[in-house]
Amino acid sequence: MANRPEISDILNKLHSGAITVLDAEKQINELSVAKVEDVANLDLEREKRCGIPEVVLAEGKDTESLVKIMHEYVRARGRCVASRINDEQLMAVCKNLPKGVNAESRKGGILILSDGTIPKSTGGVVGIITAGTSDIRVAEEARAIAEEMGAKVSVVYDAGVAGIHRLFPALEKLSGADVYVVCAGREGTLPSVVAGLVDKPVIGVPVSTGYGYMGKGEAALASMLQSCAVITVVNIDAGFTAGAFAARTAALIAEGRK
Repeated sequence: MANRPEISDILNKLHSGAITVLDAEKQINELSVAKVEDVANLDLEREKRCGIPEVVLAEGKDTESLVKIMHEYVRARGRCVASRINDEQLMAVCKNLPKGVNAESRKGGILILSDGTIPKSTGGVVGIITAGTSDIRVAEEARAIAEEMGAKVSVVYDAGVAGIHRLFPALEKLSGADVYVVCAGREGTLPSVVAGLVDKPVIGVPVSTGYGYMGKGEAALASMLQSCAVITVVNIDAGFTAGAFAARTAALIAEGRK
């Protein structure tokens, strides 16, 4: 990663008289935002400010802009993550990568660029469960984001209430989790069931499976919002939000164990 000064370095130089107030102001501003031509203003300090790194949403971006954004971000921070990237975008981003940068394609439409910089472990543990195999794509997005934020992640897939006997071995495997992310489509029952069996926070993720009336995740979302169990619910297919919220919560829980 390119050597970037800390704010304390800049203030020390100002204090010693090595730079002027205007120089210091300019350098501090440059730490926060990197402008990519007229298409983006990259938030370089989001992780330090909020505990959540900036993740580039590839969906909806033209390929040329996405390439510029990701290459600039990895040069500035040493690591860049894109979500919901398609095959055409992936090939373009990975062509002519900046020197020393490698690319890793993950399930769930995730692409990670890195110059060798790795996420710092927080000690937090996230458990992810899916009701069915069709929910895995969203769960994998949550998994990648949680791992990017330093969480240890364990997963169990296809443990839904249609065969509820599958759930109990799953919960036993994930018993060390600080937070659970539960992905379910169709009627979206599984997060409520899990929340009635564990003593840790549960995040319900409605998935856009199911058909007919209230299909495409709508019934799952409504069911989770009406749950009599205490759960947090994110939007339909919002793997990123669930993974980030789970990792941040798990990190705070891990911090409390120290």
